[in-house]
Amino acid sequence: MSRLLLISSSRVHGSGWLDTCAGEIDAFLGTGARRALFVPYAIADHAQLAKNARERFAAFGVELDSLHECRTGMAARAAIEKAAAIVVSGGNTFRLLAALHGTSLIEPIARRVTAGLPYVGWSAGSIVACPTIRTTNDMPIVEPPTLRALGLVPFQINAHYIDADPDSKHMGETREQRLAEFHEENEVPVVGLREGAILRREGSSLRLAGVSGARIFRRGHEATEVALGASLDGLLS
Repeated sequence: MSRLLLISSSRVHGSGWLDTCAGEIDAFLGTGARRALFVPYAIADHAQLAKNARERFAAFGVELDSLHECRTGMAARAAIEKAAAIVVSGGNTFRLLAALHGTSLIEPIARRVTAGLPYVGWSAGSIVACPTIRTTNDMPIVEPPTLRALGLVPFQINAHYIDADPDSKHMGETREQRLAEFHEENEVPVVGLREGAILRREGSSLRLAGVSGARIFRRGHEATEVALGASLDGLLS
């Protein structure tokens, strides 16, 4: 039974790092996963990010081992096999995906999570849970060998989704227009997660949690609004 906690953002205006989702992470991991494997590859300074994450997770009683401290690919794969949960940080989605492909960790992570290993991701860490990273907002600062990602859910996520401001003088495309362009070429639905929104998957159940809502985009249809607490089970079929 797949268990995933996919968080739009690590920060919401007026709060600190992971403040609005720490309680959700704690409850999701429960008593069975008080130690997790951390994936810091979306940020250049792996050591500093791991240090920050360890301090933040320690505040609610979870210890972290960091994947970057594994000296060999074999050690990294062994760490994944032994992990009680996996936590994937935000940062640059292209850099994260390139690192996962470069270390041959896509298959072992996907296999273990599909078999029930709890997965927590925010921002880039949520987007790599999708079939591809085509709906990221990030600049391609590196070139992964493919845009295919972990495929832990059958839909795409657009993290940090922001609604168009009718008073803005910005003349570029709105996020909704960019997602419409995506659907000119692709069929897969996209969940636009506003800052502070969270998707929690428990097997065949998918629910919107957090502190803000979301929008669902489908090819050939008007976008639909999703309220907090709503069931999104239909996106899993």
